[in-house]
Amino acid sequence: MQITHLGHSAVLVETADARVLIDPGNFSDAWHGVTDLDAVLVTHQHADHVDPAHVPALAVLNPQARILVEPAVMQVVPLDRAQALAPDGSVTIGGLTIAAVGGLHAVIHRDIPRIGNVGLVLSAEGEPTLFHPGDSLEAVPSGVDVIAVPLHGPWAAMKEHIDFLRAVAAPTGFPIHDGLVNERGWQLAFTRYNDMTPTKLADLRNRQPWTPA
Repeated sequence: MQITHLGHSAVLVETADARVLIDPGNFSDAWHGVTDLDAVLVTHQHADHVDPAHVPALAVLNPQARILVEPAVMQVVPLDRAQALAPDGSVTIGGLTIAAVGGLHAVIHRDIPRIGNVGLVLSAEGEPTLFHPGDSLEAVPSGVDVIAVPLHGPWAAMKEHIDFLRAVAAPTGFPIHDGLVNERGWQLAFTRYNDMTPTKLADLRNRQPWTPA
């Protein structure tokens, strides 16, 4: 498995026979020209996870790709080929199984209605299992080898992230959801999560492919 962090929550995952892009949102443009995709996966409807202005062009560039989204995304983003991936559902693309877990976005404030959110667990024989939680820390799937760790969000505090990482107990991971933090904030969270959880994080901000150990 090779993993490339393309900014904020956008992650390109390449396995032996599948190439998928997760959460192409509007906090990054590094994914705009990506081609040869087998699937585009979207955890929820917020624009920093699915950019309504540019995702349709991505679909045109990748006519062969399946577009699998949390069900409510289909109501807000014009994607003719989109298919719903509901909580507890799964699909197989090549030898890659994509399972949806969870169901609700984390609470931002009690006065803001919660929306749907599916965490995505990607697994294939002979490959590490990757978990991308989207914007929720509720689902704690077992057997995760690599976790995409939301570094910061208006919906969570560091203490919650630390407990989440301890619960998942993945041996390795990398930060995502970092579009709202400066360098000092990034380093603070990165250091704390490395020091206080069983997960050792890799810095993928160079946007180069990374092969988890």
